[in-house]
Amino acid sequence: MAQYQSQTVPREKFLVMSVNLLYKAFLESRRTEAKNVFRDMLAGKSVHLTNVQMEDKSQVRFEIALDHSEYRGKLNFGGFRASLVQLVAQLSEALREKRDVTVFTAEHNPDVMIFGVTAVTYEDGQPCVMVLGADSTPARGAIELRLQYLDPDQFAPTTDAEPETPPG
Repeated sequence: MAQYQSQTVPREKFLVMSVNLLYKAFLESRRTEAKNVFRDMLAGKSVHLTNVQMEDKSQVRFEIALDHSEYRGKLNFGGFRASLVQLVAQLSEALREKRDVTVFTAEHNPDVMIFGVTAVTYEDGQPCVMVLGADSTPARGAIELRLQYLDPDQFAPTTDAEPETPPG
């Protein structure tokens, strides 16, 4: 059995790698290839993207998965691609501007994270919010990039404060 060796990659470098992998897999590749990967992800599969050679010459397997449970409407390749174009653009801009990207980690596992950059697109007037996450849990034997749609209602302005009615 292969021994898993932990290696730390700076967050900015990891984001640059991730954005490049997403770009190559879905925006630069042939449409039919990208659609096939999309179909597999839509079916709940984690799809192998590529192996990346690290500075120490070790190989790291990258996979991609999609959580579309919070997508509003019927997700098709065009809607997915529009979200991804927006996400890649937002992440690229954050990296270019050297912004500090907030990272949210899972309570139960710090190797599962979501990057705090969102891409908002609209499907039939309904907002759809996509984010990039990653699971680098050593037991996986690969890094899984996770494209995930979030519930857009959590980003809506709250109207908790009701106007007071004068006593009377």
